[in-house]
Order: sequence, then C-alpha cells, then structure tokens
Amino acid sequence: MNVYDYAHNLAKAIKDSQEFKNFLQAKGKIEQDTGAKEMLADFRKAQWELQKQKLSGLEIAPEQEKRLSQLLEIIGLNPVVREFLESEYRFSLMIADVQKIIAEAMEPLLSAEWIAELKEQLSTDHPAPPGQSAGNS
Repeated sequence: MNVYDYAHNLAKAIKDSQEFKNFLQAKGKIEQDTGAKEMLADFRKAQWELQKQKLSGLEIAPEQEKRLSQLLEIIGLNPVVREFLESEYRFSLMIADVQKIIAEAMEPLLSAEWIAELKEQLSTDHPAPPGQSAGNS
C-alpha cells in the first residue's frame, strides 16, 4: 500500500471515529439553537480578543481574565454549548495526536545535524556572495 492509500484510510478512520461523529452531531445541535450559537460566538470573540492582546505583548488585566472565566462558567451551564465544546476538545485532541505521530515520522528530516549538513552542502555547491559568509543564507 502506498502513502496515499494510507492517507485515504486515515481520512476514513477519522470520519468513522466516535470523536468525529460526536463532534458532527454536537455541531448540528448548536447550528439549530440560535441562542447557544450566539452564546458560543460571544465567548469565542472574547477569547480571541484576549489571545490577540497576549500575542501583541499587551498586559492582560485580571478583570479581563475573570470575565472570560465567568463567560466559560455561564456557557458551561448550557448543555448544547457544553456538549459542543467537550466534543470539539476530544476531536481536537485526537487530531493533535495524529499530527504528533506524523511529525515524529518527520523528525529525521528536521534534525539539526541534517540542517547543518544541508547548509554545508549548499555553501560548497553555491558559494556565498561577496561580503556574506556561507552560514548567513
């Protein structure tokens, strides 16, 4: 079997997984419940704003984190939203595990030794332009 066949089998296994089915079902329920959908959207927007602020290096006020925690508690009381978030988490965890397994297979390609060898080979095959050392490409 070639790698493409395995990829198709993996895609089928993901679609057949209980995590995928549960997430798909929860997604359908939240799409049908306008209030739950709005509640989730408001939470995600607040979560995104806080994350954007963190990534920008801006300080996060304790009130902001408290507000997000309160929003999480509130949406957790809604069974449709809670089911969606729980199934989303379990599905995401499965996908992250699959990505980790695939990434581990790529480790030999990404080793520091391999990169150093490649740089050395490139510098001997293609000398650096005048004024630049071979390692600065």
